[in-house]
Amino acid sequence: MQYPGYILSNHLPAVKAIHAFTEELINYLFPVTDDPEMFLEHHESELYKLTEHFAALLNSVDTPGKLDKESISSKFFASLGSVKDLLIKDAQLILDFDPAASSFEEVILTYPGFYAILVHRLAHIMYLAKIPLIPRFMSEYAHSKTGIDINPGATIGSPFFIDHGTGVVIGETAVIGNNVKIYQGVTLGAIAVRKDDALTKRHPTIEDNVIIYAGSTILGGNTTIGHDSIIGGNTWLTQSVPPFSVVYHKNQTIVNDRKDYEEPLNFII
Repeated sequence: MQYPGYILSNHLPAVKAIHAFTEELINYLFPVTDDPEMFLEHHESELYKLTEHFAALLNSVDTPGKLDKESISSKFFASLGSVKDLLIKDAQLILDFDPAASSFEEVILTYPGFYAILVHRLAHIMYLAKIPLIPRFMSEYAHSKTGIDINPGATIGSPFFIDHGTGVVIGETAVIGNNVKIYQGVTLGAIAVRKDDALTKRHPTIEDNVIIYAGSTILGGNTTIGHDSIIGGNTWLTQSVPPFSVVYHKNQTIVNDRKDYEEPLNFII
């Protein structure tokens, strides 16, 4: 029986537990320690704790059909090594490309773009395993901490770089290639929001080696940005562009000498 306005707690994971598990995963992948040898000794015990926590989370949600939760857990933890390899490539791209980045440690510990990518790569594995709720809670946790909204369904290649990041939105069916760089305020979205389109590709495809500058909006499931293209700031795209394109919004900035400026300043802020 439906009870409008009420959310039944059975088969609903604890949000704080998901947040804690996310941080535990991050600390496991990129531990901060003053004694690496001692950490290696406890590596297996840390992994055991993570598997126990993940099992508890899986038991708190309804998985579709008769999906084997032990199999899901086993595949998830088996994939962590390859995920870390991708993340190291992501961090290295940031370090190589951003003149403000002074060290690998700085990127991993302080860059919101890297944090959002890290959480997304973990949540995406769970999304592909059709685990309900947990991946979305993880992505929204990263969203709340960074201002970067990446749906766990988005497919993102490596390396990938989000610079600054505030206001970035990447939709569920977006596909992003390798060596892509995007800046703050970029939206990879759908042209329209219709429930009937839930099972269709609604968000754009960004091919390899594309740079998308701040404030740009690219919409539509049939929109493809060809490889090695540059999308200038504040552009609006709902159609594909070929490889090696340069797309920009042409505007005019006028600079007058204040001594000769006669137009009345009667605007209201």
